[in-house]
Amino acid sequence: MARYDLSDFEWKIIEPLLPPSGLGAARVDDRQVVNGIFYILRTGSPWRDLPGRYGPYTTVYNRFNRWSRKGVWLAVFEALTKQSPQSMQFIDSSIIRAHQHAAGAKKGVRITPLAVLVAD
Repeated sequence: MARYDLSDFEWKIIEPLLPPSGLGAARVDDRQVVNGIFYILRTGSPWRDLPGRYGPYTTVYNRFNRWSRKGVWLAVFEALTKQSPQSMQFIDSSIIRAHQHAAGAKKGVRITPLAVLVAD
């Protein structure tokens, strides 16, 4: 179990909310895929950089998209916040820092529009 993988308690909440697996070829375990999705969301890494312990990145990406379209994530987050309030810290704990020069342009520079209106 990796550092931020789901606990057994959290998995018991999430598992019934996931769509049932279809018939056919054996598929990657849903818990493994959910942990992979949370890894990507937490780190901001590209899908291709997903560690192998979570399964093929294409599988994890495809399930994330399918479950997003079906509204599974909203149900998961609502269930987790009801049953496990400390999970919300994981879901909403991001910080975005701006570059030191991102505050604005040089002082005294006049900004002119791309199209200038001409009056008759």
